[in-house]
This record gives sequence, structure tokens and C-alpha cells, in this order.
Amino acid sequence: MVSLPGRPATSLLRLLFLGLSTLASSSRAQLELHVPAGLAKLKAVEGAEVVLPVWYTLRGQSPAQPGPWELLTVMWFLEQGQDLNQVLAYISGATSSKSGVSLVYTMPSQNVSLRLQGLREKDSGSYRCSVNVQDHEGKNRSHGSKTLELSVLVPPAPPSCRLLGVPRVGTNVTLSCQSPRSKPAAQYQWERAPPSAQVFFAPVLDAIRGSLSLTNLSSPMSGVYICKAHNEVGSAQCNVTLEVSTGPGPAVVAGAVVGTLVGLGMLAGLVLLYHRRNKALEEPANDIKEDATAPRTLPWPKGSDTISKNGTLSSVTSARALRHPQGPPRPGALTPTLSLSSQVLPSPRLPRTDGAQPQPISPSPGGVSSSTLSRMGAVPVMVPAQSQAGSLV
Repeated sequence: MVSLPGRPATSLLRLLFLGLSTLASSSRAQLELHVPAGLAKLKAVEGAEVVLPVWYTLRGQSPAQPGPWELLTVMWFLEQGQDLNQVLAYISGATSSKSGVSLVYTMPSQNVSLRLQGLREKDSGSYRCSVNVQDHEGKNRSHGSKTLELSVLVPPAPPSCRLLGVPRVGTNVTLSCQSPRSKPAAQYQWERAPPSAQVFFAPVLDAIRGSLSLTNLSSPMSGVYICKAHNEVGSAQCNVTLEVSTGPGPAVVAGAVVGTLVGLGMLAGLVLLYHRRNKALEEPANDIKEDATAPRTLPWPKGSDTISKNGTLSSVTSARALRHPQGPPRPGALTPTLSLSSQVLPSPRLPRTDGAQPQPISPSPGGVSSSTLSRMGAVPVMVPAQSQAGSLV
């Protein structure tokens, strides 16, 4: 086949057609190309074959037998957008063509139909047939062309089925179905396989996108769901198994585990914080602060006992002399004397008596009473009495 690829070839072919049309304009009515009614636009399935039917006639001659004086030229082109590609050429008794392309009848013949085998989607487009007839002298007698539209259809490729969502009781899921290749675009239909056969329609079914929405799932909705993708030239299908679970989903279980761990961690943190707080409260009570100020010394009225600076009474002196006992002291008896320090005050000498009972020495009315000294923390000290011989008992 003679192939003229690229833009120069397209321009050259267009000029050729214009030239042939100009030369044969005076005799165009003598050659006519014919296409069967309703076959100007053809559809074929990918992988099959198709015939583009075209024939021509000459005025005053039978269409079955061409004249012996005719020199026939036949050319077929495929036009796709701005591209014009030659697919077959019959010139001076020689035929050249692309793979899978041929003439239906042996040349020379007035039936110039084209056969295309092993069709592919890219074979779709406008096919133009150009016929030129000359006599033996090489004079152009006539020229004509016809265009036919061919659309190669593609049946849906096997679709893929998917389950979107978690199939648990009470939840919603979506079944998705998509075919990767189809011309024209496939339509989709979902149905449930036996024994619980069911066919779905809108609005739960989207026939364009191939989705099926199932809401408020229940256990009886479990089963095999089949999706069929179809167009005018074929169909294909896939299926998905739906198993509705009655237990909590993995996400719920994972959430419960995480929540339990977080709760335990917070509880441990609170216990640790409680112990640290108690320890912090106990430590200041046990610490001895070096910079603590000494307690203030309580003032005493005049005539009372003297208190040392460190808060301890060193001695207590009576404002008046101790009174003499009313009777002689009894031998061996001790006279109690109050003191607020470890020092023992000297006792006044008592007159000797013959076996009289010694009386306790009480402070004068102007002194400090024993009850007051007891409240102040005084310690009673027993002072030994003297015997008649002057020795301590």
C-alpha cells in the first residue's frame, strides 16, 4: 500500500482530489458512486469485520461489465480529525493496502466495496472512497467520491466489584462496580443471587456510576450480589459477597481497648499525684527551719518571778520572807519548796522543835501562788528538813 504519512501527504492528497474534481467537472454526471440506503453510517464490534459498500455507474453502460477501454483507479482514505491516511490503493491493476484491509471484488470491477477485518477501536472514523476512470488514450472521463462513517464499538470489559463500608447490623454500605473499558459507556445493573433473588432499581441503584446503596443492614441481607455491565454490543459481570456481622466491628474493639488503656493511665496518674501531695505536706512539718524566729516572751507583772530570755524560769523568789511555821516540825518530815529550775533554793533556818509537825511553807499574799506556778510549768522540788541536831534528814 502506498502510504504518505504526515502533513505533506495530507496536503498532496487534498490537491489530488481537487485536481481530479476540476478535470472531471465537465463529465461528472457520467460517473456516479452509490451507497445503499441507511448504510452511510455503520457500526461494528471490535474484533469483528465490516464491509463498506460502494459501487459506481457510467451513463449508457451496464453496471455489471466495465468497458474494455476503461482504466480504473480506486483509493480509500481514513480521515480522523485533521489526519488523512490512505488505507488502500488500486492503480493500474496493482493493489496495495494496510493489514486487514482489502477490496471485496477482484478488479477491475464497478463494485469497489472495502472489507475491514480484525477491527479495533482506533479504526473508527470517516472512510472516503475516490474513483477515477480514464480511457485508453489517458483522457479523464470521470471522477467521483463518497464518504461513509464507521464507529467501532467495544463491549464492556470485565468490571471490578468492591464493598465500601463495614457490613454490621444497622450500618450502611455501598457496592461499587466499574468497567475499565467500554464503548459506548456501560450501564450497570445489580441483583442478588438465589436463593433470595432480588433486582434493584433507582434510587438505591445508580445505573451510570454502578453503585448500589444498602442502608440499615440486617442479617437476612447477607448474600452474593452480582453486577452486570452492559451496552448495545455486549456485557460482563462480577460479584461480591456481603456478610452482615452482628458483633462490634474492629474499629469499635480498637476504640474500647484504647479507651481502657487511657482510663488506666489516668487512674495511675491520679494515684501518683495523691501520694506526692501527701509527701509534700509531711516534709515541711518535719523540717527545722533555721531562720525561724523565737517565740515572743510573755510579759509578767511587776513583783512576779523573773523569766530568762530563752523562755525558762531560772529562779523564783518570794516578795516577802517565808512565814515561820505555826508549830514545830516533825522530825524526819520534808518541807516542799516550788521551783521552776533545776537549782535548789536555800531554805530558811527553822527553829528547833521537839517533834512538832512541820507545816508547809506558803508564799506571802504578795507572791506567786502554787497553782499559778504549776500552770507556768514549774517543777516541785522537795527540800530536806533539818533535824534537831542540825543535820539534814
